[in-house]
Amino acid sequence: MKRSEIQHAIHWAKDLLAASGFALPMFADWSLEEWKARKNEAQTIIKTMRGWDVSTFGHDDFSQMGAVLFTIRNGLPDGSAGCPYAEKLIMMREGQMLPNHYHVQKTEDIINRGGGVLLIRVFNSLPDGTVDRTGDVRILTDGMERYVPAGTDVEITRGNSMTIYPGLYHLFMPKPGCGDLIVGEVSSINDDHTDNYFEDPRSRFIPVEEDVPVEMPLCNEYGQLLE
Repeated sequence: MKRSEIQHAIHWAKDLLAASGFALPMFADWSLEEWKARKNEAQTIIKTMRGWDVSTFGHDDFSQMGAVLFTIRNGLPDGSAGCPYAEKLIMMREGQMLPNHYHVQKTEDIINRGGGVLLIRVFNSLPDGTVDRTGDVRILTDGMERYVPAGTDVEITRGNSMTIYPGLYHLFMPKPGCGDLIVGEVSSINDDHTDNYFEDPRSRFIPVEEDVPVEMPLCNEYGQLLE
């Protein structure tokens, strides 16, 4: 993905959040130069990978698969930095989706924070980690339990949520015809390096083609760009 495309996507996401009255922490607006100047005081932010994250998950078309994410809070699994929970925002254009995946460690609440209608497609995982396409799936929507057939697209309207527990395959997207989407995620500690298990081989972080200067570094680039 080109750096210019990444930066355009971040500016779009910031405009979407501003239109919804959702304010981000101050480091969301730091330039690369400000990150370098403040990296000593920002070590917890850097170590816990808070900040901007734009990914296509290895797909060749960002308009079909991918999202702009911003991690507001996070910690480390060993408890050495940050807090014992995480919070993210995920901004998606209508037509995009996130790939089918599950987590082994993380439990998360996925919340429709604004925009259109969120669709979450659910499957159980089998003992070998593959997708169970036949078994009914236990879901928790705002604490209410029910069972749905494998592959059901569960509709989550604004203000409502679903709990994603370990082993539950899920992909999500804006419902067609309902507009762009702001998704919230409140979870146990998030480790994007080790706790994403995709149905198909996927890259959580993607290479960047440097066609313009960096405005705002991505959260997985701090070690590379702040030296």
